[in-house]
Amino acid sequence: MKLSSVAKLSGVAAFAALILAGCGSNSSSQGGSAKTLNWTESADLPTMDLSKATDIVSGRMTNSTGEGLLRLAADNKVIPGVAKNYEISKDGKTWTFNLRKSNWSNGKPVTAKDFVYSWQRTVNPKTASQYAYIFDNIVNATKVNSGKLPLSKLGVEAKGDYKLVVHLIKPQSFFKFMVAQAYYFPESKEAVQKYGAKYGTTSGSLVYNGPFKLTGWNGTNDSWQLVKNNQYWDKSKVKLNKVNVQVIKDPSTALNSYQSGKLDFTTLNGTQVSQFKNSKEYRVNKEASTFYLEMNRQKDPIFKNANIRKALSLAIDRDQMANKVMADGSVAPKGYVPADMAKHNGKDFADTAYTKTDVSYNLAQAKKYWAKGLKETGKKSANLSLLSDDTDKAKKATEFVQSQLEKLPGLNITNQNLPFKTRLQRSQQGNFDLVITAWIADYPDPSNFLDLMTSTNSQNNGKFKNAEYDQLVKDYSGKDANNENARWNDMVKAEKLLMNQTAIIPLYQTGVSTLTKSKVSGLEFFPTAPEFGFEFASVK
Repeated sequence: MKLSSVAKLSGVAAFAALILAGCGSNSSSQGGSAKTLNWTESADLPTMDLSKATDIVSGRMTNSTGEGLLRLAADNKVIPGVAKNYEISKDGKTWTFNLRKSNWSNGKPVTAKDFVYSWQRTVNPKTASQYAYIFDNIVNATKVNSGKLPLSKLGVEAKGDYKLVVHLIKPQSFFKFMVAQAYYFPESKEAVQKYGAKYGTTSGSLVYNGPFKLTGWNGTNDSWQLVKNNQYWDKSKVKLNKVNVQVIKDPSTALNSYQSGKLDFTTLNGTQVSQFKNSKEYRVNKEASTFYLEMNRQKDPIFKNANIRKALSLAIDRDQMANKVMADGSVAPKGYVPADMAKHNGKDFADTAYTKTDVSYNLAQAKKYWAKGLKETGKKSANLSLLSDDTDKAKKATEFVQSQLEKLPGLNITNQNLPFKTRLQRSQQGNFDLVITAWIADYPDPSNFLDLMTSTNSQNNGKFKNAEYDQLVKDYSGKDANNENARWNDMVKAEKLLMNQTAIIPLYQTGVSTLTKSKVSGLEFFPTAPEFGFEFASVK
């Protein structure tokens, strides 16, 4: 899932949920009876249309206001959601979910047909969903998405109102984690048709089936509320009545709000961490997320030159970036796939696929590759723009990368720091030279990262294209899907090829330092998206 440059709060082979400590705010001090959590996001909310959402803020809000067949839980587990139980066929390709009786926020029942409609809507080519690829293992999904088959041919069917049957092309052990994510949630056909183009653009233009309802969001404002959904089937376990959400992009402003009691939670930047490391309210979490640099091959032919790409990668001191610039618990990456996310035979994927020379810092070597690349492309210099978000953390990152790259003779970098939503649009439209982007795992498997770099993936904004790489992804997704060792080896080879080709330039694996008031309990942290869960949180 796309991550804003500061909304970085998610691999481990298992989903871990850490119970954070934190405190009530001004509203929670009224006799100790108020059940309100005051929360901050560092980027605006782009959309609540789960078929079109790609970012972590939208993911967190849709996860809070919706519910899928299953829900994420601690210790690499899922718990019942709309589905009270499920069965898997012996060949692993047919999943049958038995749904409970539950309602939308308007009181109308949630049925298996709502899941069928939602999934069909996401893979419908007219929707233009960037997450349509996540359904590729469902029978006929790719053909439906390409317009070669009608929506009715998608391999999901409602057997009455409360039984959903999913047909997969091949076994997929992590499918249980996928159906717990927002892109597999149900959608109300009635609501989509009622609101038309406005669906999901404001808090009032959709219905909800999760623990909370969204209120007070007009599509552009920087504050809104999550209000307890009394139609939610498990509402008795939801202890909060409200979550006040405020977008605060500046860390100093957020910290001041936290210290004055206006916020119950905040993230810390590098300069703030040292002040609070010994506080009982401080915690650092490592995420299954990588920030990386994409190079637009389609817009700038210079990036088709391997020596140019290698030069840019070797010119960046990742240890300095993680430890001195970000200074928030982030670490230098070993590759594209984060460390501590997936293991096989006791070995971490990032260690197995690690090729040190492809993510190391060597300015002298970088200059040699740069000179050779310029000669091969017939250029003496290059002027490039570097796109990123407009948050404080993003600006620090772009300034550092700019200073590193401009050590290459004849290279001039112009930074463009724009609002998250705008940056996301420009990335998707290919309107950039270089862009700092990020991905946070949706499920704990290397494929969640590696799939993105195939030549046809909509998240491949830099337009990297390599036939051997595409074949490796095809192999671990197809013929080797049932062979654990062969599948693992395919993914390792794919990662190494990605790094050897400098398809993208990993910058750092994210960590996040946070402060949470001591009166808040039950707030869940997941290393993968959506990172935080409010369902079981409470304020004393």
